[in-house]
Amino acid sequence: MSRQSVLDLAFPPAYGRADFIADDSNAEALGWIERWPDWPGPVLALCAAPGCGKTHLLHIWAARADAAICDAQSLADGSISEDRSAVAIDDADRMARDRPREEALFHLYNGLARRRGTLLLTARTPPSRWNLLLPDLASRLRAAPVADIGPPSDGLLETIIAKLCSDRQLVLAPRVLQYVLTHMERSADAARRIVAALDRQALAAKAPVTLERARAVLAAEGMDG
Repeated sequence: MSRQSVLDLAFPPAYGRADFIADDSNAEALGWIERWPDWPGPVLALCAAPGCGKTHLLHIWAARADAAICDAQSLADGSISEDRSAVAIDDADRMARDRPREEALFHLYNGLARRRGTLLLTARTPPSRWNLLLPDLASRLRAAPVADIGPPSDGLLETIIAKLCSDRQLVLAPRVLQYVLTHMERSADAARRIVAALDRQALAAKAPVTLERARAVLAAEGMDG
């Protein structure tokens, strides 16, 4: 399709190991994923704000461990076979205070423990802060190690933006890139939204992205700080 079209094509995230960019902010979490199956217990919790890479790491681990993947909302629907030896649950904290889903996770945990299996959870906060209804589930998850992922560094964000721009054949002048890096929200999700919006601007104007257009895009995203 021509670059002159203003149709915004979907660019789904790639979750392979080769697509994950190592950084000081995610070194601890990546180390845990690459040490599997040498974990001290059956559960690991990866904790981070949205857009910091925890879902990407979950997919890397799932490929490595041949794990089933589900989200917290699907816990009680019976979609996970009881003979699986590895399971990854994305946004696991979203099942808190929902008794059927907590009971499903408790049952899953106990089954994996009996089979010497492994459970990987991602969440915004550690299990100790989930305010769970089931005390037995809470005590088990509080005992699990927690790997935190911090906000991406400027270097990582710059690399992410460069890759996103390359995928779209979008060129940003150095001062435009620096402005974006200085004012944007510190997450990969924000980088994806910003680059997509800048690309739409460039396509519509049939001209390179200017500093003024970058300011307008960031302002629309609430990042004009």
